[in-house]
Amino acid sequence: MRKYLLLAPLIALSTPAHANLNVFACEPEWGALSTEIGGDKVNVYTATTGAQDPHQIQARPSLIAKARSADVTVCDGAELEIGWMPMILQQANNSKIAPGQPGDFTATSYVRLQEQPSRLDRAEGDIHAAGNPHIQTDPRNILPVAKALAARFAQLDAANAATYNGRLADFAKRWTTALAKWTAQAAPLKGVNIAVQHHAWIYMEQWLGLHEVVPLEPKPGVPPSSGYLAEVLQKLQATPAKFVIRAAYEDDRPSSFVSEHAGIPAVMLPYTVGGTDQAKDLFSLYDDTINRMLQGLKK
Repeated sequence: MRKYLLLAPLIALSTPAHANLNVFACEPEWGALSTEIGGDKVNVYTATTGAQDPHQIQARPSLIAKARSADVTVCDGAELEIGWMPMILQQANNSKIAPGQPGDFTATSYVRLQEQPSRLDRAEGDIHAAGNPHIQTDPRNILPVAKALAARFAQLDAANAATYNGRLADFAKRWTTALAKWTAQAAPLKGVNIAVQHHAWIYMEQWLGLHEVVPLEPKPGVPPSSGYLAEVLQKLQATPAKFVIRAAYEDDRPSSFVSEHAGIPAVMLPYTVGGTDQAKDLFSLYDDTINRMLQGLKK
């Protein structure tokens, strides 16, 4: 008996720390941010990858099972996940993460959204009623979301509030330093004309001073026809662009066609964590994004 009593403290010390919060992150950038803020106090499951279009996800049984055991969902919001997340929530039947509950966290609630439509008409393509949801393309939007997320984690798991606040402070310091570095590195991009495959880059364009000449989609989310791409080439002849960009998850054929016929580089950007091999976390996501565009200027 004495032997077991002596061993008990050693067993307790060797037992891994239990994750206090189960996090269901809709997109890789929010999964990565949850890990930055939560550390070993959270168990993060990311529902999508950098190779997937976040608009077009299937509500698979595996996703429903993960949502059923989640304490909090960390999603983009602004209707980005409208095609799949409502079905997951319905099937999971988890009151903790129901809309409006503390376990329902949407990143776009903490950023001023751009391009809010004056009228809604689905004939105009993939229009989001709240505004453009692609806020992670501007790293300046990450810090306000991080602050709100740390507060939400602390609300849901008060016993570890000090840990969340401490990790936030450390992340904010590192992020502010990195943001200054990225802004300086990207200075040559200011005023540069670009073409984009999908109109998803408004926040990055505003941050870096890029000028979007033309999208390769006739309407958001609508694949271009050969006739429309001919119009794109005419526009680029009148107003040349330095390069055309697409997200890693997008079909490369439209941008490759425009690249070949307009004589400009096609630049693939990671868009989110995991979109490229180099974009392994939030910090390297923006390192790789800027490096790829700067390389596009040199071609």
